[in-house]
Amino acid sequence: MGTGLFDPFANGCTSVVYAGEKDDHIWERLIAEHGVTIMASVPGIYRHLLRTGFRPSSTLRHGLTAGEPLARPLLEVWREQTGRELYEALGMSEISTYISSAPSVPVRPGSPGKPQKGRSVRILENGEIAVHRSDPGLFLGYWGEDRFNSEWFATGDTADIDADGYVWCHGRIDDMMNAGGFRVSPLEVEKVLLLHPDIAEAGVREWRVSETASIIAAFVVPRVGASVNEDAVLAFIKDRLAAYKCPKQIWFVPALPRTPNGKLNRKALERP
Repeated sequence: MGTGLFDPFANGCTSVVYAGEKDDHIWERLIAEHGVTIMASVPGIYRHLLRTGFRPSSTLRHGLTAGEPLARPLLEVWREQTGRELYEALGMSEISTYISSAPSVPVRPGSPGKPQKGRSVRILENGEIAVHRSDPGLFLGYWGEDRFNSEWFATGDTADIDADGYVWCHGRIDDMMNAGGFRVSPLEVEKVLLLHPDIAEAGVREWRVSETASIIAAFVVPRVGASVNEDAVLAFIKDRLAAYKCPKQIWFVPALPRTPNGKLNRKALERP
């Protein structure tokens, strides 16, 4: 609603929204037909477009993405195949997007960018991102509940903010895994897995092996034509993650479960 409708309308622009039958080449045609300058969608759509040989018309300046973290391999292939930049944003229904990269905020792969101008953002003691109630885009409250009056709204997303103001996300607070008493972000492990040249997609979750014990398990989609095995993947990540963060089990799967809007559904990850 924010990125796709209200933001363009507030700036006197036109939105092109498609809700018809699935068509691998509809976006390419719509961009050319309407002279679209900016495309906004979830990473899953961009991933699908690239698989179908997407080539944008000259009017497209760049793409915007939100809904789930933008994987570095997807960003790199998009740049190579289209010659355009892909800017990431972090948001939620209660505030729309409030952290983002943009032409004025250069992309740093792995980060959704910086808090937007006019936003007051901080990291709480438990690692959650919080937005001050004075934020112009923050909701008034949930239907049927008292109006939101707390000073800070906790978003449920965990992150750090570096010295340059860039936000580095660690995932939803309820997605955090327990590894031998340590809290581990699935995003951190997934980002490392995606650095492997033979891995196209990766999902990580805590996997219970008994009533009292659980491990970190990784679900990996190999790149087309690649030959990769569990030992090779484990050796790759061992050099890049602390031992307690490394998956103890790697399962290779043909695809990852996703929600209707393309987000990775970690809770639906199941062993093959």
